[in-house]
Amino acid sequence: MNLLYRAYAALTGGLFLACFPPFWIYTRLSGRYKKDLKERLGYLPPHLFHSLLPPPRIWIHAVSLGEVGAAAPIIGALRAIDPRCSVILSTTTEHGRKLAQNTFGQKIPVVYAPIDFVGSVRKALCRVRPDVLVFLETEIWPVWIAEARRMQIKIALVNGRISVRSIGGYLKFRPFFREVLNNIDCFSMIGKEDAERIMALGAEPGKIRVSGNAKFDGLAGAADPSTKKEMRQIVNVGSSQRVFVAGSTRGREQAMVLEAFKEILRPFPDTILIIAPRHISRVPEIELLIEKSGLTYQLWSKLARGASRRTEPVIIVDVFGVLFKIYSIASVTFCGGSLVPLGGQNPLEAAAWGSVVIYGPSMEDFLDAKALLEKAGAGMMVSSPKGLAEKVIWLFNHPDALYDCGRRGRQAVVKNSGAAQKHAMVIAELTGQLEAVGSGQ
Repeated sequence: MNLLYRAYAALTGGLFLACFPPFWIYTRLSGRYKKDLKERLGYLPPHLFHSLLPPPRIWIHAVSLGEVGAAAPIIGALRAIDPRCSVILSTTTEHGRKLAQNTFGQKIPVVYAPIDFVGSVRKALCRVRPDVLVFLETEIWPVWIAEARRMQIKIALVNGRISVRSIGGYLKFRPFFREVLNNIDCFSMIGKEDAERIMALGAEPGKIRVSGNAKFDGLAGAADPSTKKEMRQIVNVGSSQRVFVAGSTRGREQAMVLEAFKEILRPFPDTILIIAPRHISRVPEIELLIEKSGLTYQLWSKLARGASRRTEPVIIVDVFGVLFKIYSIASVTFCGGSLVPLGGQNPLEAAAWGSVVIYGPSMEDFLDAKALLEKAGAGMMVSSPKGLAEKVIWLFNHPDALYDCGRRGRQAVVKNSGAAQKHAMVIAELTGQLEAVGSGQ
């Protein structure tokens, strides 16, 4: 590895050694991170791997909720290609881990990813001994990748994407990333633009493929109609009730959504607003905003456990992992992180249920999904709270257009499924099993 990588490894190693003693003391005193600290240091529990069959062993890293959603259909496609393969899944966040455990149960070991420090990474890799290491989307960990290469482990980046917002920062360190990317055997990217950006960072053109977005596959299959009944019971609404969902809102968007909602209530006073902040820590702040606006609210957690019945016009989602299900009853959805310059959120989750999706001008992190919905006539952009209110009111005044727009969005998601199979085939090729399966061995 070059001088830049050595400098990175030395810097991260020094920071780890300097920060670990006080952090360890903090975990002892507070109890936080105590359970998962060993895994993050590379001490993965041996009993988790008893279910792993003989090679090929495939380690897939999905950092959080979104990546786990993409990993599920890819793993399903892998198992269809080669039922003998063993899979282990790692996440970085607690919420990602919980979703992975709920999704796969006891079928697949789920662990926390090691810290990108030589000692942690080396110990974890030695315990798992994968044949292929797979990173999803934009997960590029220099030490992890270098150690896997040193151990002659094949490496792939699948469902890969490099956003418009992030490419500028990466290019500032192009010599460093070029050296890191040279260790990766294959890049299975979402779109042509992602392929061009990873190439600009130094990835070899011959290693790059365009395979589509595996999240389409997961969403199309996960939109279970029975979920609607469950959600309607929790929210206490009928099938014709107008429900406006603001998903993954961030920053000043909480106030913007409330401003728009008050305008919507003028012609449609029975409309329900469900607001789900990207960060649950913002709930107290949203409570204050709602009280100042003169509206009343209830918390999702209380409604879900039956502690109270929904009677107020606003519901605040104060738990993780339920937003996708909530989209099932959305007449119209606002996609957060887009009226503020934060790159947006995934609009496909709502579209998969047939909900019309509205977003602001900042959708740089999901340009492929935005383009798909707009091509289908199922996505709408606004630039202000006033524009948001006007768009929702127009849709409510034109129920046929509302239905048709949502239907087209759902169809677009379903028609564009199939990427998971392509990503899985890339992984299978690296294990050498694709040829074996194809030849009947």
